[in-house]
Order: sequence, then C-alpha cells, then structure tokens
Amino acid sequence: MELIQVLIYGLLLGGVYALLSSGLSLIFGVLDIVNVSQGAYLVASAFVTWRIWESTGIEPLVLLPLISIVWFFLGLAIYRGLFARVAPQGPSMTVLLSFGIALVFEGLLNIIFGNKFKSIVNDYSLKSFDLNTIILPYTQVIASVVAVFALVLMYLYLKYSWAGRALRATAQNRDGAALVGISHNKSSAFAYAIGMATAGAGGVLLAITYPFYPATHYEWIAKLLGIIVLGGMGSLPGAIIGSILLGISEAAGNTYAPQWTILFFYSVIMLTLLFKPEGILGAKTRKDSA
Repeated sequence: MELIQVLIYGLLLGGVYALLSSGLSLIFGVLDIVNVSQGAYLVASAFVTWRIWESTGIEPLVLLPLISIVWFFLGLAIYRGLFARVAPQGPSMTVLLSFGIALVFEGLLNIIFGNKFKSIVNDYSLKSFDLNTIILPYTQVIASVVAVFALVLMYLYLKYSWAGRALRATAQNRDGAALVGISHNKSSAFAYAIGMATAGAGGVLLAITYPFYPATHYEWIAKLLGIIVLGGMGSLPGAIIGSILLGISEAAGNTYAPQWTILFFYSVIMLTLLFKPEGILGAKTRKDSA
C-alpha cells in the first residue's frame, strides 16, 4: 500500500508541475527562447497571493482567475516593452534579458516582502483525506485538481480557438505560419502572456502548498527547465510526461531516501539526454540544419 500511496502522491505533484511547466514549454515552442524568469513570475504570484490573503482573509483559490488575468497582461507588457526589442539580436540576448528580469523581480520581492519564508496556513492546510491506509493532504489534492482543470482549459483553447491554432502553427513552422498571414510578433506576445498567466495561476497553488521566499525562484526554474528538457523542448505533452516523472521520483525519494530525492530526478534527465538527447517527445534536429 505504501507504493500505491507514493504513486498517487507523485501523480498529484505531477499535476501541479505540469501546469507550471506548460507555460515555459509554450514560450520556448513559439519564441524559441528559454525564459529563465518564469520561476520569478511564479514566486511573485505566490507573494501577491499571500499578501492579499494575509490582509483580507480571502480564500487564495478565489484569487486564481484574477491573478492569472493580471499576470497575462503583465506578460504582454513585458514582451512588447522588452523582449520584442531584444529578440532580433538572437536567443542568447533573450536569455540574458530574462535572467535580468528574474533578478529584478527577486530584488523587488526582497524590498517589498523581506527575505523571509512565507506560507499560507488556512482551515484545510493541515487536513488530509484518509482512504484506509492511503493518506493524501488536502492542499495537494486541491492544487492538483485545479491544475488539471486549468490544463484542460488551456488544451481546449489551444486546440479549438483561432488564436490557439495560430500559436500551434507558429510553434510547428514559423515560416509556414507567416505565409498564411499569422503574425509571429503577435503570436509570440500572446504565447508569452499565456506562459505568464500559467505562472500566475501556479503561484497561487504554490502559496497554499509550499513555503517560499524571494530566492525560491532558482529552485523552481531548475525544476521547470529539467521537466521541459526531459519531456522535449517545446512539447506540451512532453512537459506533462516530464512533470509526472518528476512528481513520482520526488514522492519516491521523500519516502525511501529523503537525502537523495533530487538526485533521482536529475539522474533520469541525465540518462534521457545520453540516450535520447531531444527528450521523450522532442523532435530530432538534423545535423546539417545549422
């Protein structure tokens, strides 16, 4: 029964990780940049959620749609004001820009909230579902259900809306999409905004499940980058698979060898890169394509 508990808990963790990594994967697929500021956006959302909860007592999950919308428009502003100007200079400059943004966010969070751990503890924080011998924390179950619901909405939007189809077309073939009238600049701005909206939603879930402080974004961006490398850069299904693998490996590590938890996941990444460098669902690149 212990193994079943580990698997179920790992799947719950994987659901949350899938939402967090989906935005980063979408940004890479459309913009072809590694957005290392995604972790900072995530932690900033968690701090804003914590502040509103502490000041008003509003249930954090009620804030999720509002913060997602605010982060969406903030993402549009950041892309149009910064990335659109730097992107023509090449991927390396956009990576440096995103790292600079992450440092600015970290500094602002330190100034505004202080360099201390924060967490949201409410009525259900210490409760668990007791299913005979299987015990599941309320917060993880709630966060996973909300994350899966958000992922389903995102999938339906990308699959059936015109804007979603334009994003997928740009990610699959940028030049082909341009030939049929799809603006790469608009698609890029929209993809960045959606990616940031997922960070906003993820930050709310982070606030109710984990303690955090400004520099926590380094830990989270490391996890998210590991997930999309494992699943395949730019592949949303791959990000989901990578998230599930991370969740299960983390749950197994915490149960059987807590001191080696992080080693399990990164060992899987290393082996994947050795035998399948493009990732689980990543597309192979021809050697002569450069």
